[in-house]
Amino acid sequence: MTIRAKSVAAAPKPLDGRRLRSMTSRRRIVGAMLTLIEAGDPMPSAARVAEEAGVGLRTVFRHFDDMDSLYSEISATIAERVMPIVTAPYDGGDWRANLRDLSQRRIQVFETMLPFRLAANIKRYQSPFLMAEYSRVVRLERDLVLRLLPDSVQTDRIRVEALIAALSFQTWRALRRDQALTREDAGSVLTHMVAALIAAMPEF
Repeated sequence: MTIRAKSVAAAPKPLDGRRLRSMTSRRRIVGAMLTLIEAGDPMPSAARVAEEAGVGLRTVFRHFDDMDSLYSEISATIAERVMPIVTAPYDGGDWRANLRDLSQRRIQVFETMLPFRLAANIKRYQSPFLMAEYSRVVRLERDLVLRLLPDSVQTDRIRVEALIAALSFQTWRALRRDQALTREDAGSVLTHMVAALIAAMPEF
């Protein structure tokens, strides 16, 4: 009698215990770094990360050997928080209303990202990933402004560049940190700058 083998889908191979523990430790380390940075420590030591993560110091050092990979995971976590705000559709009837909407989104996004981007700025000259990420985000900030402006408005290059500068993270950092404004006051200043620039642009 011939027995025919049943056709079954191959079950996913389970992770071995050592690899699973390593992944769990890594997630805890990333979470600890995020918590410490958000609490105001832009350069948490390995000892503080180990304590916050509840792992051994040697485990942290092992993962710290691949800092760019850790930074990549942190960036992905932050992106999950802010991208729904960035990519939400605009409800405004014209480009001016959309720019006003964008300015309010920037306030929310920049405030969320503030401690992490400050921390990244300290480290980006030592990290190829962070340097590339910095350049990518600066281009994205610029493109998100330009895509809201009609071609006729973009010919007013000086005012367009002023608008891009006003809506940059560097301006938000200066308002919040250099000028020590509250979030509310910094938001009012940013809103005022954008409104003044929009009002100065030609009517088309």
